[in-house]
Formats: sequence, C-alpha cells, structure tokens
Amino acid sequence: MLTTSCTDALEMCALLIGCGPEDEIIVPSYTFVSSALAFVRQGVKVVFADSEAQNPNLDVSKLETLITPKTKAIVVVHYAGVAVDMDEVMRLSRKYNLVVIEDAAQAIDSYYKGKPLGSIGHLAAFSFHETKNVIAGEGGLLAINDKKYVERAEIIWEKGTNRASFFRGEINKYGWVDTGSSFLPSEIIAAFLWAQLENLVAIQNKRKVLWDSYCDGLKSLEEKGKLHLPQIPEYASNNAHMFYLVCDSLSTRTSLITNLKEKNIHAVFHYLSLNKSDFYLKDNKNVTLSNADRFSDTLVRLPFYYDLTTTEQQKVIQAIQDFYA
Repeated sequence: MLTTSCTDALEMCALLIGCGPEDEIIVPSYTFVSSALAFVRQGVKVVFADSEAQNPNLDVSKLETLITPKTKAIVVVHYAGVAVDMDEVMRLSRKYNLVVIEDAAQAIDSYYKGKPLGSIGHLAAFSFHETKNVIAGEGGLLAINDKKYVERAEIIWEKGTNRASFFRGEINKYGWVDTGSSFLPSEIIAAFLWAQLENLVAIQNKRKVLWDSYCDGLKSLEEKGKLHLPQIPEYASNNAHMFYLVCDSLSTRTSLITNLKEKNIHAVFHYLSLNKSDFYLKDNKNVTLSNADRFSDTLVRLPFYYDLTTTEQQKVIQAIQDFYA
C-alpha cells in the first residue's frame, strides 16, 4: 500500500498490531526518530537496542535479553540497506509470539539470503524520500506479509472507512468503521515513483559503481587503521543506499567534516542515538548503549547521489586522503 511517507507506513503498523500503553516495542537506538515515534504516539514504551560492534544494525545477539512479558513487537531497521540477521529475529518472534516490523526505509532492492528485505517480517515500511535510491520527493509503502492484517489495513489506509470494499462492489455504501487517517499519496506522486521504478536497474547499477569507487579509493586508509569502511555480512547484499566511514573519535570526525566543508564538500554525521535524545530523557533514565553511541559520535556520510560525477567523487576521495596524510 502506497503511503504519503515511510513514517505513515510505520504509523499504520502501530495501529494494525493494536499496541498501547501496556506494551513495549524493541527499537534500535541508532535510527531515525520515525522508527520509534510511530509507536510512541500510541503510548507504547520503547525499549532501545544497541548496535553491533562492526555494523550500525541492531545487535541480534543481545535481543533476547530485552524481551519481557510486555514486549509486543520488534522493529528491525536495515541500516544503509544492509540486512539484519533475520533468521535469529524470526526465531525469537516465534518463540515469544512477537510481531516483527521491518523498517526497510533504506532497503529497496536489498536482500537477506536471497529474500527481498521487507518480505520477511510480518509488516514492513519503505521510504521514497528524496534521499533514497528510488524517490518520489516524499512517499512510502506498507508491505503486509501476514494476511490477517490486510482487511484492516485497507480501512486504516482509507481514513477508517470501508471505502475500498464499496468500490469493489462488496457493500452498497461505505462509512466510518475503525480508526485511520489520510495515508494515501496523490496520483502525481505515484506517477513520479512509477517512472523511477521503471529505471530501477539503471539507477542501481550507477549507484553500485559509485559505492565501489568510494570503497576502492578509501580502502588503503582502512588498511592503515585510519578509519573503517562499511561492513557487509555474508548473508546480506549491498543496495548502495549510502556510503559512510567511521572515524576513530568524535574529535577526528568533527575535524574531518570541518576540513571537507572548507573544500565545499558536504559530508555529514547521521543519527544521534535515540537513547540520548532530549525527548526520551524527559521520562526515562539515561542508558548507555556503547556501540550505538559510538556510531553516533564517529560515523560520517559522504556525498552519494545518482548524479554524482566521477570528478566530484574523486575530489571527495582525494580530500579524505589528504586529511589523513
């Protein structure tokens, strides 16, 4: 189901699973606020999970320690389009009867052991924001992999009405039957998105060339121990959503970003771990999630978009080489 944003798709997930103040949802701390906000709006207690040591994705090996009798669902974020270990997540889902929601905002055309991301959990949300591989300016998508959610999702999608059933001729009039909102995008957004999807192969081929060029141009610095490049597990594919590097400290990252800015290169840090956010700390104790906090302090996103030219990219690579020289 197309939505006006990935945030809206996640809000539909929250409504579909029927969570409330008595429930807990496990969410990775190193993610965009929407991954948690959709559930906080329903009064849910969010329990933040730490990242892996070598990868910003949530550390699945510690996931079971966060599950309590109140846990309703696990939100899995495939950071940079790189898959989380979904076999283990789904094993825990079956063991504790939990809903798994894939936040696949960055994960179009990415796979886990050959399975498309967004097709493994019970529900999934995608993004077509302007920063994504395939864009519609704004826009999102809700993928439903458990049939029991389909009928109600249609109603929630249509402002809480059974309008879709009416247009299929299943009822002679439609009305307000459940909660919902105006989650449908305009046809103009859908048309723009369709044109992008028709060119998905070409878009992805170009992005993968750019990703490989960054990797080739910076791997010597990693070999010297100056920085770390993205790690792609054997079970995951790389959809070339973004390219990032990890510095050895906050001070080094700050200096690098400043140095690049002086050369008119727009490199930025990414998320601030949500367990350190002002909103979370208003009502919760400060918790230390060492890996999430480290990525929050040391990760740098490099310029990465379809129209990035070879000359522009080589300027970025050379500037980073010069910084570490």
